[in-house]
Amino acid sequence: MKELVINLLKQRGVKLKAIAEIVYELQVPYNPNLTLEDCIINVERVFEKREVQHTILTGLALDKMAEDDKLEEPLATIIKTDEPLYGIDESLAMTIANIYGTIGVTSFGYLDKEKTGIIKKLDNSQGRVDTFLDDIVAGIASAASARLAHQLKQEEQEQAEIS
Repeated sequence: MKELVINLLKQRGVKLKAIAEIVYELQVPYNPNLTLEDCIINVERVFEKREVQHTILTGLALDKMAEDDKLEEPLATIIKTDEPLYGIDESLAMTIANIYGTIGVTSFGYLDKEKTGIIKKLDNSQGRVDTFLDDIVAGIASAASARLAHQLKQEEQEQAEIS
């Protein structure tokens, strides 16, 4: 299932590296030794979670159904126009961001507001519906970022115990 959702994202123009670049941007101020490869590894680990896979499948299906005019009104228009007060797209993606705790949630809020990297491109996509996808990407990046933050804290604690 992990490979399936990664391939579905690629079909929609989202590569793991693009998500990892957002993670890097979020975490490098706190971890100057961080590499893009570290970020890619942590993004891949987020994809191993079943709830992440299910969220991606659900969000992409809704985007595609709206794009193909297979949803009833008024939901079709709400999703097609990414209605600001809809909020279900953010709620769905928050399930991913929350996997590694509050830091994922705060990072998600930041990314949802700032729309950096591939998120900005998806938010402004023309001719395609990416209402759920931009938030899902933010959720994945937030979770991977939180995962890295937890790892760094663990390493710091282990170093302190050794000293």
